[in-house]
Amino acid sequence: MAAAAAFSTLSPFKLSSPIETPNFPSLSSSFKLTSSAAAAAAANSPTHPFGPLKFNRIARFATAAPSAASSSATSATTFHGLCYVVGDNIDTDQIIPAEYLTLVPSNPDEYEKLGSYALIGLPSSYTNRFVESGATKTKYSILIGGDNFGCGSSREHAPVALGAAGVAAVVAESYARIFFRNSVATGEVYPLESEGRLCDECSTGDVVTIELGESDCKLINHTTGKEYGLKPIGDAGPVIEAGGIFAYARKAGMIPSRDA
Repeated sequence: MAAAAAFSTLSPFKLSSPIETPNFPSLSSSFKLTSSAAAAAAANSPTHPFGPLKFNRIARFATAAPSAASSSATSATTFHGLCYVVGDNIDTDQIIPAEYLTLVPSNPDEYEKLGSYALIGLPSSYTNRFVESGATKTKYSILIGGDNFGCGSSREHAPVALGAAGVAAVVAESYARIFFRNSVATGEVYPLESEGRLCDECSTGDVVTIELGESDCKLINHTTGKEYGLKPIGDAGPVIEAGGIFAYARKAGMIPSRDA
């Protein structure tokens, strides 16, 4: 119920198509926080079920992006690692089957366990397992997909499971709207759109780098030596970087901190 209330309050978060970037208010122009207020907001984690994951997420992104010049996703954020490639219409039941939805992401142990089951629903044609048996993290920090990634049910556990497994970013030709929205709302992964079918250009195990700038975003495949354009993440970037919609709203003063 709290999540529903928050989404109805923040009316700008409306997507009319799977590829439309939501129009989030700018932190720098719309909300002015004093240093003490910002510190107080940062000290209060969100109360929604995914709130306690904020600090894990930030630490993971810092590891994935050691050369980032700024904490803002729209300035200069870089991800580097191995990629895992899937095809079209990867649905949320393939990302995290319904039998694992009883796991509560706000519980650190269950959050880790959720990550160990990420993409376990893929068919047997995917011979390389995304998370090795007995492991809780994947060696693939970047996921590359085709058309309509994240279709199916609206479970928030889908992007959370990927984030828990260690995925920093998903690059797909297009997204199901609800997966894109849940990725931004939870702050778990960057849902990036390619300008072409990278799932036909890259192979599982390729070493890739993603560079996100304000206007120039690209994926570099070091294994093949090719470079591909990505669509800018836009105003969704600061929300993901803040740790999700609730963390962003508290930091921006849209909703009170827990001590208020």
